[in-house]
Amino acid sequence: MNVENILKRKGNEVATIAPGATVAEALARLKEHNVGALVVSADRRTVAGILSERDVVRRLADEGAKLLDQPVSAVMTKNVHTCRPDDSIAELMTQMTVRRIRHLPVVVSGRLVGIVSIGDVVKDRVEEVEQEAQALREYITQA
Repeated sequence: MNVENILKRKGNEVATIAPGATVAEALARLKEHNVGALVVSADRRTVAGILSERDVVRRLADEGAKLLDQPVSAVMTKNVHTCRPDDSIAELMTQMTVRRIRHLPVVVSGRLVGIVSIGDVVKDRVEEVEQEAQALREYITQA
């Protein structure tokens, strides 16, 4: 299984926000799309950064309500780790665990084509294990 399989199931829609939008606008977009991170992009095709709930909470603890008026570009993670459609689920699990991240934008030739969350990876892995278990049950009952 790979990233492409996940995107086929869940789709390629990515919730994005412009770098100049305020943190308050970003929070509204997170709620609207029911997601934990937004890809920061001026053109919805390239990745300038990523803004996660974790980014906001950590800064909010230090800066308080004035954070809400700051631009997303001041709060976002700029060093974004990405993946490709042909990356395996095992590679994603390793990358997410080692880097302690929950979202990976999917990029092909510098263009944003999707996003994968830890929830997507876990769901895919659970389905794979269930299929393997079913195949084993069928094999045992046929023997």
